[in-house]
Amino acid sequence: MAESLLLDKRRLRASFENAAATYDAAAVLQREIADRLLARLDVVRLSPKDILDVGCGTGYDMHHLSKRYPRARIIGIDIAEAMARRAHRNRSRWTRLFGRESFCCGDAENMPLASATVDLVVSNLTLQWCNPLTVFTEARRILRPGGLLMFTTFGPDTLRELREAWRAVDDGTHVHGFIDMHDLGDMLVHAGFSDPVMDMERFTLTYGDVTAVMSDLKQLGAHNVAMTRARGLTGKGRFARFRAAYEAQSRDGKIPATYEAVYGHAWVPEAKQEFSREGMAVIPVNRIGRRST
Repeated sequence: MAESLLLDKRRLRASFENAAATYDAAAVLQREIADRLLARLDVVRLSPKDILDVGCGTGYDMHHLSKRYPRARIIGIDIAEAMARRAHRNRSRWTRLFGRESFCCGDAENMPLASATVDLVVSNLTLQWCNPLTVFTEARRILRPGGLLMFTTFGPDTLRELREAWRAVDDGTHVHGFIDMHDLGDMLVHAGFSDPVMDMERFTLTYGDVTAVMSDLKQLGAHNVAMTRARGLTGKGRFARFRAAYEAQSRDGKIPATYEAVYGHAWVPEAKQEFSREGMAVIPVNRIGRRST
């Protein structure tokens, strides 16, 4: 992975621990993208018994999944314990009574579930904080044959104005890197998924000033956690130059913040394929069904 994609997981966890109480107030775009992701389940023929929400945050996706699949068992994991606890408190009265949701603190790159135990994995805006290939490999492991992975993440155009403003000040890593959707599609295939589908759309949020942009990111827990980030404090002079460079990108008096939302889904093959030394797919005879006449 590129250096700008390597993240400090300890700082990442701390950022979201601290943001658990403020996240919901700032997560307008995150909820909009979640709604668009979950709406795609309308055309999916799947009746999952067990669902995993990777990076469940404060539980917004889980609430809507429980309404869509009231008989399913839904598990939410998040790297920040405070987020998982808040999601637990946010459960609806129905799920509190019947106990179809559960929560745990866990790492998306090392999920605390046994292999082939869930039918649907959903992840909204978590992959940008992870090594996607590792997460895809873990999702492939825990999904049953015929299972589905659906996710969103942020693409390379995300926060481009913020990145350009800092570039006018120095060459440091102030915004960590984001992966192109075509590369994500390749990773899905490499992890063993079939029929990957990828697409994207851009959103532009506008703010009254640069301080409001930075405040929003802080409330969300979206701090710079790149391993290559500068470790010292940002001086007043450098921040003033950054702010001036960002303000120079204003449109009609508003400060823009662009987000590139990437959507993806892929399936676990129904039948496990095996490969010969020559690379040809081999399916054992006992897995081949007879054609009815």
